[in-house]
Amino acid sequence: MKTRIAIVGLGMAVTPHAKGLVDLADEVEVAHAFSPSAERREAFGERFSFPLCDSLDTILADDTVDAVAVFTPANTHRDIALQCAAAGKHVLMEKPLDITTARAVELVDGCRAAGVTLGVVLQHRFRPAGRKLAEILAAGDLGRIVGCSTVIRLWRPQGYYDEPGRGSFARDGGGVLISQGIHTLDLMLSLAGPIDEVVGYATTTPVHRMETEDMVCAAAKFENGALGTIDATTAAYPGFPERIEIACEKGTAALAGTSLVVQFQDGRRVEIAPDESAGGTGADPMAFPHDYHRSVMADFVEAIRTGREPKVTGEEALKVHRLIDALIKAGSSSGPVRVER
Repeated sequence: MKTRIAIVGLGMAVTPHAKGLVDLADEVEVAHAFSPSAERREAFGERFSFPLCDSLDTILADDTVDAVAVFTPANTHRDIALQCAAAGKHVLMEKPLDITTARAVELVDGCRAAGVTLGVVLQHRFRPAGRKLAEILAAGDLGRIVGCSTVIRLWRPQGYYDEPGRGSFARDGGGVLISQGIHTLDLMLSLAGPIDEVVGYATTTPVHRMETEDMVCAAAKFENGALGTIDATTAAYPGFPERIEIACEKGTAALAGTSLVVQFQDGRRVEIAPDESAGGTGADPMAFPHDYHRSVMADFVEAIRTGREPKVTGEEALKVHRLIDALIKAGSSSGPVRVER
């Protein structure tokens, strides 16, 4: 039998997920696609032939719905997820979990207490280059990690932040870190391990008129003793592929967007060419293929069916939320800031 999923939220973020669900039609059936906006329902219905719905209560009351995929603004995530969990629905949540870590913890704890599966959309972990590097590091061929540099130099024009609520604490929970950098920071943590403390700066540059940060520069000390740097901004025109460089005892690995180059000291070399269709680093934040979102959905559906955890659980997502909290705090502190566990 197909897994029946309801979509909640039909705004900008829904498109790659909807395309992925079309691809997975042999395994997944979309039971409802909901937005409180009639205009958004109509626009979505012109592109996708899923059943439209004008009430969340309809979804919650439908006993045939196995799971709900939530693609609404961040400040609505906790409340929607808790309603779904109370109705016995599994939840796939678009990043971030919510606008504050405290609200995110309530979301994660609520889903866990209700016995439902919670998956989080942090799709960079599903890119082939990142998966390959994770395999190499886990095998120990590169030896111990000694350094990790993460660079997120993106571009968003002022028009992007002129949308009501965009780049605000009340709707988004922050700026470049929680809205854009969260993907690369999550991937970095999954590869290089937990960070103990950070020291650095966070600011809003003259490039943008916005409430929250559009540039962060920090140094980090990892739990395993490695040192690293984090450089994130949406003020770098025209936008560049995110980069993670990991220096190890026996070589160095460099992820640049969807590409990978691993150079071993013994002369071996591993390469994965970039996906030329991948974008999203510039003025159009949705200029990327939907392959990785499809992989997130497929993993989530398999987790529901088999009873295992999805690749990115709520607890995993909380790790990057807590790192972001520390980076923001470091921007107004004169010394190192511990990353909470």
